[in-house]
Amino acid sequence: MKKNRYLLCLLLVAFMLYFVIPRLSVHANGAEGIFSIAWLAFALMVIAGNLTGLLYSPKRQGQRHQSQLKKKKSRSY
Repeated sequence: MKKNRYLLCLLLVAFMLYFVIPRLSVHANGAEGIFSIAWLAFALMVIAGNLTGLLYSPKRQGQRHQSQLKKKKSRSY
């Protein structure tokens, strides 16, 4: 279930970047340039966090298999 949420967040960020990048002016002076750089930095952090969660989440099947092996070992005489 969490993988669906990570994928949805990545798609939403990609959708926002698709519309925002042509409108942001990174080379502008003053508050406009600072805002553009900060917005892009936060978007990259969101992408990195969701990719990390998506790629490095523990697999449930492996945990179930290991717990079943432990139960079998404790029951054998």
